[in-house]
Parts: sequence; C-alpha cells; structure tokens
Amino acid sequence: MSYVDEVIEKTILKNPNQPEFHQAVKEVLNSLRPVIDAHEEEYKRNAILERITNPERQIIFRVPWVDDKGQVQINTGYRVQFSSAIGPYKGGLRLHPSVNLSIIKFLGFEQVFKNSLTGLPIGGGKGGSDFDPKGKSDREIMAFCQSLMTELYKYIGADTDVPAGDIGVGAREIGYLFGQYKRIHGTFEGVLTGKGLTYGGSLARTEATGYGLLYIVNEMLKNHGLLIAGKTITVSGAGNVAIYAIEKAQQLGAKVVTCSDSNGWVYDPDGIDLKALKEIKEVKRQRLTEYKNYRPASEYHSGKGVWSIKCDIALPCATQNELNLDDAKALVANGVYAVAEGANMPTTADATEYLLANKVIFLPGKAANAGGVATSALEMSQNSERLNRSFEEVDAKLKSIMEGIYHNIDKAAKKYGYEDNFVIGANIAGFEKVADAMIAQGVI
Repeated sequence: MSYVDEVIEKTILKNPNQPEFHQAVKEVLNSLRPVIDAHEEEYKRNAILERITNPERQIIFRVPWVDDKGQVQINTGYRVQFSSAIGPYKGGLRLHPSVNLSIIKFLGFEQVFKNSLTGLPIGGGKGGSDFDPKGKSDREIMAFCQSLMTELYKYIGADTDVPAGDIGVGAREIGYLFGQYKRIHGTFEGVLTGKGLTYGGSLARTEATGYGLLYIVNEMLKNHGLLIAGKTITVSGAGNVAIYAIEKAQQLGAKVVTCSDSNGWVYDPDGIDLKALKEIKEVKRQRLTEYKNYRPASEYHSGKGVWSIKCDIALPCATQNELNLDDAKALVANGVYAVAEGANMPTTADATEYLLANKVIFLPGKAANAGGVATSALEMSQNSERLNRSFEEVDAKLKSIMEGIYHNIDKAAKKYGYEDNFVIGANIAGFEKVADAMIAQGVI
C-alpha cells in the first residue's frame, strides 16, 4: 500500500462519520501523489501526511444564550486550529444549522493550503456554530455572539489565531464578537478580520472573495488566449461572494445571467440587475422571489437548476457540494469552458473528475476563492502597523496576489506533467510550502 493510501485509510478510521472531511482529505492527498511519490521516504519518515491531516487542536464547547422570549438556548461552538506551520491560524467562523465537526475540519484542512497559496504568512483554521442567524433579532444575535466569544477568546489572538467571517457571519456579527473580545481581554488588537472601517477594518474586504475569483479567472483566460469580455457566466448564490463576483464580472465586460439562494434561482437573459440584487439581499434581506418585481422579463424557479443554463463560465459561489455529477454533465453538454469555485468545495468529487475528463478548465476553491483570506491577511498587517490603506491599494494588491496564485498553480501543474490540471497544481503548490516549514521546525 502506498503512503498516500495508507494515510487516507488511517484518517477515515480515526475520524468516523465525517464525510466532508474524508472527501477533502481524499481529494487533496490523491492529487498530491506526484510530489509524495518523489519524496516518499522523507515525508514518511517525518510523518508529514499524518501530521497535516491531524489538527493541532480541536476545540468544542457549549454556547448558552437567552432568546427574546426569555428561553435559554444551547448551541455548539467549534474552533479547529489545523496548522500553524507558516503563520498564526487563519480562517472564518461559520454560523449555520449544518455546522458540525466534519464540516469545520474539512474547511480548516482546505484553509491550510489556500492560505499557503496566497504567499502570505498565515496558517489554517476554521470555526463556527450550528446557530442559525436567520430570523433572529439583533439582540438575539448579540447575545449569541457574546456567549460564543466568552469561551472562544481563550484560544485566539492577533499572533495566535485570527478568525474572520464566513456563512452567517457578516459585519454585524464581527462587531459583536470583537466588542466582547475587547471587553473580556482588555486590549484593542487585530484579533478578528472583516471588521468595520471605524475600528480597524480594511477597505475592499467585502468585495475581496468575489473580486479575487474574477481576477484569477481573467488571468487564466488571458493565458489561454481568451478575453472575459463578452462571455456568458452563470453564478450560484446571492451572498457576499456571489454579489461581488457578479459586480466584477460585469465590470470586466461579461454577462452574468443567474444567481440563487436556498429557496430557488433566477435566470435573467439580459444580465443580472446588480442594483436590484443588492437591494433585495443587502438592504431588505429578502428572498430572490422578489427579483421579478424589479425585472419582469426574468425567470424565477424554485429548487436548484442554475447549471442547466448555457454558459461559457460557471462560478459556484454558494456552499459545499452544490454542483454534482448531473450538473457537470449538463454544463459540459452546453459547452462550458471553465468552472471556478467561489465557495468552499462546492463541486462534488465525481463532478470534478467529470469536468477534468472532459477538458473543462477547473479552478478549485483553495485557489479561486483565496481573495477573501488574502485581504484578511492584509487587514492583519494594517492593524499591526496601525494604518489604513486605500481601496485602490488593497484592490491592486489583491489582484496581484490572485494573478500570482494562478501562475504558481500553473507552474506546479506543469512541473509534474499535469498541464491545466489546477486541482493538482493548487494542492501541490500549497502543500510544498507547508511541508518544508514542518520539516524545518522539527517534530511538533
């Protein structure tokens, strides 16, 4: 049995009932076979794969809070600190009913390689809770966030672990979390990113993941002799990533014709009305059923179906495993050229394999959606220096980082004989840096 197969088997046995984590480990380790085979003796002697698939720390705790009716509610909080080999743990907090240890571990594991790809000194971690902010009052959300931070504060710090936002955690939640940390800890420090501009936040952070996704797609197209202008793009999601991916795609001259939320999806053949979408989702916080009130010629459909629409480029920007094998087959049948992941692992393993087998260029999330964490790291540096950079400065740095990621994963893929396989390229480029740091620091 090869070293890779041995570690995959051990990981599944040691982490039962964690399908998302198993999926992430298998996807990464299988794609690392070329580099592992070339250095198997050294990596096995140092147990690199065993160490990189075992978090340095897994923290699970109770989160009690009181709702508006005076009823005590109980949720579970998580923080998985996966790797500090190249810097302090860095990764978001997710608030969603689906959150469990498997999902947090898969996200933290992916974060290690994503953060490595940015070229910035940040390790990988992830956290969150099964709390659902939807339908909760501001007071209830504040009560929950303050309770979460009352336990979480013990394990984080500006040079230790710097959480950020994720699904369900926006500017409001970050504000409540930061306020409680400051209240308990007694220090004003950059312990969270995604903060408001009045207390240490960075310009362009809101736009970063969506903008970064389009910067790397645009660079990939240019390097294949193509232009993004005039291309038809389908996008899933209607949250932060999707909205700003649509915005940047339109700025670059592409036409985006879809978006979606958890209830259904919109097809607008004339192109998504960004102003209407922002008003519905960012101002009124309503469902996409309202979109037809702004654009009568558009179509609204319940359930899922975004990937049935003919497009040149598909950008899944919602949640994990949303694009399955049947969706991949529909995209290929409709002539899709590229798929780039704006969300974390939104494409199932069999769908990814099908897209690659059919010569669709596929940019995995650890590369394509790294713009958010890259800009978070820029926010960390601004906090350390006690300064603020302009939107243009941060955006230019983001663009440079995303273009650099593309060239790094392209170089790694070509080095091992897998040109245009950016799954392999991204995993190898991210892994090599972390593995070298782990070996240099000894057995810890």
